Amino acid sequence: MAGNVQQAAAVPGNRARNTPARVAAWSAALGVGLIAAIVLTPMFWLMYGGFYTAALFLCGLVAVPAGHAGRRRGKKLGGRDRGLALLALLTGWLLMLGALVLVLAYAGLVAGLGVLVDSAN
Repeated sequence: MAGNVQQAAAVPGNRARNTPARVAAWSAALGVGLIAAIVLTPMFWLMYGGFYTAALFLCGLVAVPAGHAGRRRGKKLGGRDRGLALLALLTGWLLMLGALVLVLAYAGLVAGLGVLVDSAN
């Protein structure tokens, strides 16, 4: 199978596709779009914050392994879409980090409000 991929990449005019890199890039782009949606629609963020956070994490969770697979496949295809896979890989990690920060901020807000309510009594 690896020989077929290398042969397909060696033939001029044959456009072998690096599908994992493209999947990773689309997932990362969707995550960045979700961040834009959070910024542009703060009311929806207040109503559906958990959904946005989970979607950010899931987009990153898809982008990271697909980015790794895209980098590996790009190496076999002579460098095709390796940069795209790397960009998606980095964006995926940043999306998961952003989702973690949002969860920690929400937990801190709830804990802070709990302390504030407890001290008022």
